Amino acid sequence: MDTAERAAADSPADDGAARLMKLFEAHRLTPTQRRIAHCLVRRAADAPFLSSVEVAELAGVSQPSVTRFAVALGYDGYPALRKHLREVVPPGTAQGAPADSYNEYQEAVHAEIENLRHLAALLADPGPVARAGTLLAASRPLLVLGLRAASAQAGGFAYFAAKVHPDVRLIDEGGTMLADRVDAAVRAGATALLCFALPRHPREVVDALAYAKAAGLTVITVADSTFAPVAAHSDLLLPAAVGTGLAFDTACSPMLLGRVLLEAMCDGLPDAQARLEEFDARAAARSLFVE
Repeated sequence: MDTAERAAADSPADDGAARLMKLFEAHRLTPTQRRIAHCLVRRAADAPFLSSVEVAELAGVSQPSVTRFAVALGYDGYPALRKHLREVVPPGTAQGAPADSYNEYQEAVHAEIENLRHLAALLADPGPVARAGTLLAASRPLLVLGLRAASAQAGGFAYFAAKVHPDVRLIDEGGTMLADRVDAAVRAGATALLCFALPRHPREVVDALAYAKAAGLTVITVADSTFAPVAAHSDLLLPAAVGTGLAFDTACSPMLLGRVLLEAMCDGLPDAQARLEEFDARAAARSLFVE
C-alpha cells in the first residue's frame, strides 16, 4: 500500500463508514433495512445529522421503514439510533472527507473475495469435507435438500452429482410431500442427506432436518454460519459465509464449497471417472453440446 492509499484507508470518513458497517453487520436485516444501512454507510459523514424523513428519501423507502430499521438494531426508535451514530462516527468527517476507495458494487465483490479467503483457510483442515464426501458417496439414494434461497445451490450440486452418483434425489420444494420423499428415500436405502441452508432460514428447513434425523439419516449441512438455526439438527455442519453487502445475499462461498464436496464425493466413488467418460461419450454421440 503506497502513502496515498494508506492515507485514504486511515481517513476519518473511512473510519466512520467502517464503524457503521460493523454496527449493521452484527444484525440480520431485511432487504429494505439493508438498503437503509447502505445509504447510511455511503453518507457516513452526514448520517448522525439526518432526520428519519431525510434518510427515507435518500434510501427510497418509507419513513416507518426507517423507524423499523432502528428498532431492528435494538433502539427505541430512530432518534436513539441517531444519538448513537453521533458517538460512533468520529468528529471532523462532515466536510471535505475523501470518497471511499470503492463504490457499493465493488465493496460487495471485495466482501465475497474475503468470504472465499475465509473458506480457503477453513479448508486447510480437509478432514470434515473428506468425511462428508465419504458419507455422501455411500448413501444410495442420496438426498439433496435446498429450499427458497438455497434451492439454486442444491440444484447445482444435484445436477453434477447425478453424473457420478447412481441415485441422487433433489428436494427443492417444501410442503407436506417433503416428509413423504424422505421416507421413500430411507426405505430405498438412503443413509445421508445433504442440505444447503442459507438466510433467511425457512422454518420448514429446520423441521425437515429434524424429521430426517429422526428417520435415521446422517445430516450434512452447508450453512452460512456454525450458529445457524439448522446447526442443532446437523451431524456435520460446514460453514460458508454469505455476502450481505447488497440488498439480497450473495452465495459464492456456499456454491464453491458445494463443488468441493462434489470433488470429495467423487474420491469416494471408485467408478466416478468411468461414469463421467460414459456421459461424455453419449453426449458426443447425441451432439448434446455445441463445440
